[in-house]
Amino acid sequence: MVIAFGNPAYTDWVRDNTSNDAWGYFLRQLAWPKWSFSSDESVRTILADDLKAILLVVLTGLFVTLLAGSQLSRARGSASQFFAGWGAYMFAGAVAGLIAAFVQANASLLGAFNWASGGAVYGLFVGWIVGLAAFGARR
Repeated sequence: MVIAFGNPAYTDWVRDNTSNDAWGYFLRQLAWPKWSFSSDESVRTILADDLKAILLVVLTGLFVTLLAGSQLSRARGSASQFFAGWGAYMFAGAVAGLIAAFVQANASLLGAFNWASGGAVYGLFVGWIVGLAAFGARR
């Protein structure tokens, strides 16, 4: 999802073509972990955005593994697997935003909290897709 919806073409399209309704909000949330190699922005901003996208992928794998290991064997393949994947994505988004915000130019604690909350909201609205994937990945 990070590759498909975080790319510069999609983020530009979302910025220019979505309205202020629920569907537009969801489409804008998909573009939260944006990445780019643009020369229009500062190097620190590009690095922070790219780091946020990379950390989201890495931390999702880590948190899904940790949360799946804590489930009871009788609970595997049930709704708990779905919620473990969804929760892992919310945690990964929040932690990725928190860490990457300190790389950005003019970094501040308030800015890091804003990026972390943006990641948690992104995980809430998009993480169900990861939850479905975790639910479908039965061992």
